Amino acid sequence: MTSGIAISVQSGDVLQTECDVLALKYAQALYGVDAEAVSILQGAGISVQPLLPKQNGFRLIPTNGAVAAKHVLFVGVSDLRRFDYAGIRAFATRTLSALAGALPSTKRLTITVHGVGFGLDESESFRAELAGLLDAFESGDYPAALENVVFIERNAARAARLSSLLEEILPAGVGGRRDVEPVVSSRAIVSLADVGEGSRTKRRIFAAMPFAKEFDDRFHYGIQRAAEAAGFLCERADLTSFVGDVLDWVRERITTSSFVVADLTTANPNVYLEVGYAWGCKVPTVLLVSETTDLKFDVRGQRCLVYNGSIRQLEESLTKELKALGPK
Repeated sequence: MTSGIAISVQSGDVLQTECDVLALKYAQALYGVDAEAVSILQGAGISVQPLLPKQNGFRLIPTNGAVAAKHVLFVGVSDLRRFDYAGIRAFATRTLSALAGALPSTKRLTITVHGVGFGLDESESFRAELAGLLDAFESGDYPAALENVVFIERNAARAARLSSLLEEILPAGVGGRRDVEPVVSSRAIVSLADVGEGSRTKRRIFAAMPFAKEFDDRFHYGIQRAAEAAGFLCERADLTSFVGDVLDWVRERITTSSFVVADLTTANPNVYLEVGYAWGCKVPTVLLVSETTDLKFDVRGQRCLVYNGSIRQLEESLTKELKALGPK
């Protein structure tokens, strides 16, 4: 076990961030930033497609300046339908293990946050990825020269939330550095012990709501905080960034959730569809609305938590409701 490896979260474009290695997952198809990276590398004349790894494999590719990273490491994982919190934790451990053998001179590693782009709980996804890094540090299976691991997140608000979460798990030391040291990391590993495989048995809430920018704070500071306070993971399908068969994923998450929490504000048809599906599957549903004037006739007779545009009121009311409902 070592000391002096700084872990941080920064807002920015990972493809324009200078580092020795950029680590990306390859979920047996290309999505998001990994698709962008492959496109840029291919455009620079670097053959990548034939080299992309199978599950549990990896491929380290020099970029020749095509992106800011000197190398891109593609780590093979399962397809996205099966890439869950346990998969995220294993991905992070595998990343460091691969570099320990393939490029032990790696000093600065950048990595992206996985899971949130296809609906998994933001905090649990980050905790799983951090836990995977700490697993590798604990076992000693990481690059000998490693000094920095930086999570790069394009969404500035998400980067700020995850930076705060990192501070809770690994408090910053002298000069603001958050160095992994034996005592600190061991304490953090204990706090993250239930992440990954254990995440599969945790109670989950599926959030059905509009995906407009004005709803971001309502979700993260109203619904998600209430879910966490009541002991639930909170998942949702962001239709603006989701990859794959979103309807199939939504149906699966609804039927396996303890509750569906639905914000009926603006009478979004997708939200009403998800509520109807939850009712048909007899999944307990908690209805929310900012103003009662937004309610359509078919739900006006249903109990609904009205929060009058106040995120604080939303969080307090929903926390009380979820705690009262208890386990599924």
